[in-house]
Amino acid sequence: MTVEIVILAMIAAFLGLRLYSVLGRRAEHEEEVIPGRLDNKASAAGAPRPVNPPRDTNDRQPANPAMRQRDLPTSTPTVERGLRDIAAADRRFDAFAFLDGARSAYRMILEAFWRGDKEELRQLCDDAVYREFAAAIDARAAAGEVLDNRLVRIEEASIVDAGLDMPNARITVRFRADIAGVTRDSDGHVIAGSLDDAIEAVDRWNFSRNVTSADPDWLLDETDEG
Repeated sequence: MTVEIVILAMIAAFLGLRLYSVLGRRAEHEEEVIPGRLDNKASAAGAPRPVNPPRDTNDRQPANPAMRQRDLPTSTPTVERGLRDIAAADRRFDAFAFLDGARSAYRMILEAFWRGDKEELRQLCDDAVYREFAAAIDARAAAGEVLDNRLVRIEEASIVDAGLDMPNARITVRFRADIAGVTRDSDGHVIAGSLDDAIEAVDRWNFSRNVTSADPDWLLDETDEG
């Protein structure tokens, strides 16, 4: 009887060790994270990134791209606040898209003025600025002078002021550009300037828009130098 009990005890101990060995290895494998098809891969530096990084529930990204910090052009805090106010009032507003449009408007308005195209200027400027351009064009025509100017390049365009006085939004852009040009008389003779040497021009142009209007266009309402 004693021998049988010892044998049975040995068999039980052996089976217990086998069971622990199997379950232990299974538990170790269950602790490992098996990457699936949707898991993030390791970073370029070799360090694995968490599959489901924690999210801050207070960090809500605004629906308007222009409201995000990374989507604001480099500027002062005052300008950023003004752009955010405009974006809050006009969900379609995008600061970078506006700046691209301002660069195009700068070229279009200058070229329209140089060739004396009042019709195009009328579409791009408010009443006061249009009257100033139109008067300069008329004076130039009365003197028999013709401008042959060329916008070589826009070196820089930056937003230096922005604000909202409901319903009107206003944004000031500072342009730094290279312009080559000559003034010719009625006979075509050059009386001023040179097309060989570009001159740096620095302008501050103010654009405005009624944010409640269905018309998305911004109009030039003020010009200044420097």
